[in-house]
Amino acid sequence: MANKLFITDTILRDAHQSQAATRMRLEDMLPALHDLDQVGYWSLECWGGATFDSCMRFLSEDPWERLRVLKKNMPNTPLQMLLRGQNLLGYKHYADDVVDAFVKAAVKNGINVIRIFDALNDIRNMKAAMTAAKKYGAHVEAAISYTVSPVHNEAYFVELAGRLEEEGADTICIKDMANLLLPYDAYSLVKAMKEKIRVPIHLHTHNTTGTGDMTYLMAVQAGVDIIDTALSPLANGTSQPSTEAMVATLQGTEYDTGLDLLKLSDIAKHFRGVANKLKAQGDLDPKVLNVDPNTLLYQVPGGMLSNMISQLKQAKAEDKLYDVLAEIPRVREDFGYPPLVTPTSQIVGTQAVMNVLGGERYKMVPKESKGLLRGEYGQVAGVVNEEVRRKALGDAEIITCRPADLIAPEMDKYREENKDFAKSEEDVLSIAMFPQVATKFITERDNPKPKEDPNAPRELFIEDLGN
Repeated sequence: MANKLFITDTILRDAHQSQAATRMRLEDMLPALHDLDQVGYWSLECWGGATFDSCMRFLSEDPWERLRVLKKNMPNTPLQMLLRGQNLLGYKHYADDVVDAFVKAAVKNGINVIRIFDALNDIRNMKAAMTAAKKYGAHVEAAISYTVSPVHNEAYFVELAGRLEEEGADTICIKDMANLLLPYDAYSLVKAMKEKIRVPIHLHTHNTTGTGDMTYLMAVQAGVDIIDTALSPLANGTSQPSTEAMVATLQGTEYDTGLDLLKLSDIAKHFRGVANKLKAQGDLDPKVLNVDPNTLLYQVPGGMLSNMISQLKQAKAEDKLYDVLAEIPRVREDFGYPPLVTPTSQIVGTQAVMNVLGGERYKMVPKESKGLLRGEYGQVAGVVNEEVRRKALGDAEIITCRPADLIAPEMDKYREENKDFAKSEEDVLSIAMFPQVATKFITERDNPKPKEDPNAPRELFIEDLGN
C-alpha cells in the first residue's frame, strides 16, 4: 500500500457496543446505509462482537437478517465482523465443524472481512477460523490482543505478527481494546512490524484513556495502513477516535485518506439523532464519553469496569472498588498475565471481586477461573502461580493440547436436535451460540404477537448490560 491511509468505520458495531451496550437497531441504521456505502471506506465494521447476542436478547432482531439487509444496502463496501476465534461469538470453545459452518454462513450472508482474535493470543485457537475464512473467500484479518505486562513486549508482538502472517493472514490487526498502546510505543511497534511483515497493518484502539488520536497519528507516521474510527456522534470516550477528526487532520498530507469531510458530516447528522435517541432511552450513559487515564494504571477496559461495579452494587460493597482494582493486577499475574479482553477480562475481574469480598484470596474460585487455570482456554503467555492453581484445582490434569482437539464434531448433533424447530442453518448456528436466548427469540419470531398500539403509554424498561 502507498502512504494513503485507509479507514474502517465502526459506527455500525463497536461504536455503539462501546457506548450504548450494542443497542442500535437496524431501523436506526437504514437511512444512512446508501450514503455510508458511497464514502470509500476500506471496510465498515457492522457485525460480530456483542451484536449477535444483543440483536436477539434485547432488540428482537435476527442477526442474520440484519447482515443480509446491510449487504443489500451497501454492496460496494466490504463488510467486516469481529470473531473470537474458536469461541466464535459465544463464550466457550466450539468444535472445528461448528467454526467452519459458522464462517461459511457469515460469508454467504454478506461478510467480506473477518477479524479473528484469541483472548490469550494462542494461535492454535485462531487457526480453524482462519482456515475457514480463506476457504469461503473472506479476507482474513488476524488480530493481536494488545496488552502490557512483564511478558508482553514489542518483540513478543512482532514475533506473533510474523507467525500469523505465516498462517495466511491477509492483514494483521493490532487490537488495543483498552487504549493501553501509548503514542510513542505505537510508533515503535508499527515500525518494527513493517520491517518484519509484508501484509498491511490495521490498528484498532479506543479513546478510553484520552490518547487514541495521538496513538493513531504516531502510528500513521510509522506507516500503519488502516485505522478504525467512528463517526463523531458515537466516537471518543470508550469508543474509537472520531472519523471526521482523523480525516481532517490528514487532509493535504501524504497520508490523506481521500474521504469527503462534507459527506461524512452529512451522515453524522443522522447518527446524532440516533445517539440522542439512545440517550433518551437510557442506553447511552454520558459517563462513557469521559476520558479516564486510570485505565493506564489498572488496565481495565470500560465494559469490564461496569461489570465489576454492577457485581459490587449487588453485594452492597461499592466502597471496595479500589481494593478490587488493586487486586486485578495480582490475579492477572497469578493467572499468567492473560490480556484483559472477553472472556478473560470477565474471569479476572470476577475473581478479583471474590478475593476481596471473600476475605481470603481464592477461597471461592468460579468454574471459569478454574477453566483458565486448567488450560481450557488455551496457553497463557506467562507462568501460572502453581500454588494458586493447586488451591483451585487440586490434582486435576492440566490441558496442554489445543483445547478444541478435545471436542468431538458437534454440528450434526445441533442440526438433529433442532430439525423440527430451526427454520434454517442460520437458526441452528444461533442456537449453538446462545441456546436459551436464540430459542426464545426464534419462538417469538415465528409466533408473533399482535402489534401494540404505538401511541399507547408504555413503561420504559432499561436493562443493565455489563458489556
